[in-house]
Amino acid sequence: LLPQIYIISVILASIVIIPFALKTFFPYLWMDFLYFGDLLRILVRFVSRRRRIPLFFALDRFFEQTAAHPDRPFIVFENESYSYTYTDKRSNQIANALRSHPGYEAGGTVALFMGNEPAFMFTWLALAKLGSPVVLLNHNIRTKSLLHCFNCCKANVLIAASELKQAVEDVLPSLLEQGVTVLLMTTHCSTAGLESFSVKVDEASQAPVPPSFRSHITFKSPAVYIYTSGTTGLPKAAVINQNHLLKTMAVLSSNGVMSSDVIYVNLPLCHTAGFMIGFIGSVETGSTIILKRKFSASQFWDDCRKHNVTVVQYIGEIMRYLCNTPKRENDRDHKVRLAIGNGIRAEVWKEFLNRFGNIQVREFYASTEGNVGFVNYAGKIGAIGRVNFLYRKLFPYMLIKYDTKRDEPIRDANGLCVESPKGETGLLVSKITDIAPFLGYSHNEEQTEKKRIRNVLRKGDLYFNSGDLMRIDKDNFIYFQDRIGDTFRWKGENVATTEVSDILTMSDCLKEANVYGVQVPGNEGRVGMAAVTVKQGAQFDGHKIYKHVVSYLPSYARPRFIRIQTAVELTATFKQMKVKLVEEGFDPGRMQDPVYILDDNEKSYILLTTQVYSSIISGNLKL
Repeated sequence: LLPQIYIISVILASIVIIPFALKTFFPYLWMDFLYFGDLLRILVRFVSRRRRIPLFFALDRFFEQTAAHPDRPFIVFENESYSYTYTDKRSNQIANALRSHPGYEAGGTVALFMGNEPAFMFTWLALAKLGSPVVLLNHNIRTKSLLHCFNCCKANVLIAASELKQAVEDVLPSLLEQGVTVLLMTTHCSTAGLESFSVKVDEASQAPVPPSFRSHITFKSPAVYIYTSGTTGLPKAAVINQNHLLKTMAVLSSNGVMSSDVIYVNLPLCHTAGFMIGFIGSVETGSTIILKRKFSASQFWDDCRKHNVTVVQYIGEIMRYLCNTPKRENDRDHKVRLAIGNGIRAEVWKEFLNRFGNIQVREFYASTEGNVGFVNYAGKIGAIGRVNFLYRKLFPYMLIKYDTKRDEPIRDANGLCVESPKGETGLLVSKITDIAPFLGYSHNEEQTEKKRIRNVLRKGDLYFNSGDLMRIDKDNFIYFQDRIGDTFRWKGENVATTEVSDILTMSDCLKEANVYGVQVPGNEGRVGMAAVTVKQGAQFDGHKIYKHVVSYLPSYARPRFIRIQTAVELTATFKQMKVKLVEEGFDPGRMQDPVYILDDNEKSYILLTTQVYSSIISGNLKL
């Protein structure tokens, strides 16, 4: 009897002690277990879809949702509601109108130049039904950048929103010279070479597009081209193929989003987050999208209450802007349960939760063209994700030591990279494999090669260079530290410094321009600044430079500060010196060089005074 009592006592004690011990020594074990369960479920679903005949793509999931929930609202936009059935029929009309147009070639690449509106989604679905890859042009770009982005993917048709008519007209001669068909979503257009397309769509049949139009598509076929600013030059078109699109459909569902959820989408549909997570992710879940033209801090929570929003998307700036709004008694009066996005700082994260209630924040890390991502499923404030042994086996990644002054990885005597110890900052690189491919940039092998890094662990291996510095702590949480190279992030957009430099030196008075990002207290990312030299015999003209940058650059890429130097400093390898300039920032009291600030009211660059500088630092003057 005594041995039995002893055994029972040991068992009971174990039942009590083991959970306590696990929680003490392995506090995230249960969360890890649940996450791997989600990963396994996603993998099984993905493999099952890959095996289906005929081939199953993102568009087919839309067909399934339309059949299952024909009358459910799919898009709500400016007090108008569009059901899954209406969306299906409207996209059929666009597809049928386009395929009867003599300028459209079956399966040819089409560029879409629109802001956030239902027509964007209708048109993408129409083009998917026709088997055409779609180029998602940023509606903020103009002139040189617009023309460059359009030419990247060899599109032969451009479909533009009516409000972007002037931007299209600015590049119309070049488009017509290339034989491009230019369609404007309007009922009337008198500009020669610009065709109004809305009437043709309204008159077109709602009949389904025959599947034969997309019979040529495989998993390797390009689905969309999404632009990203990289280490050098103008924006580059990242290739998103059908396989990648099918994989990323699971982002919302893997974070617990269901068909009953209402999703608030205010991020640009031309970008990865808005398109692949907000739009395509909702197609996977069968949810309703509350679509906004753009983010508005003052309207955000009122919209959420009005439409019973349960899931919101964010980037770091959005959360900070929400926290900066005046406090209201009904701040916690909403149904939002999940916020999913990236780039939120720890202090903003805490303030957001304290003010707006117990909302689950799912911070993640990914890039448009990248082959690795992380999810902070444990909710550790400040971390972008959690790493573990099994995930690393599936997607081999590592942090390598990086020399920020020389702007290159540190290598050992054998020419191989050196792994950063846990707790130290290193460059994130991820092995390029069949499971984790890097598809590169459309018609840009030079820039594609720059994102590849060779001889990392052994001679001949090949990794993707994320361009991001990370740190992994003792609990295996990973934290974003900074960007490397010639890119910085401002207002949620990546800014390529070489592109901005090229634009500046196209002006009449500037000889050289060294562009970089500087930090401003209370702001996410870095604001643009340029150290420039003036051409011999010329003078710096703030009005002309302002007009020049406004004409060629979107607002987020325009340098807010310009520093006039007698010469641009170079490194020993003749690269422009940036580290010292970044450290000195834009404080006029720290340098003898004059510094100018962009002033939209004066429509000029005006001299930055210590008083204005103090107002920026204190937060009284917003950039």
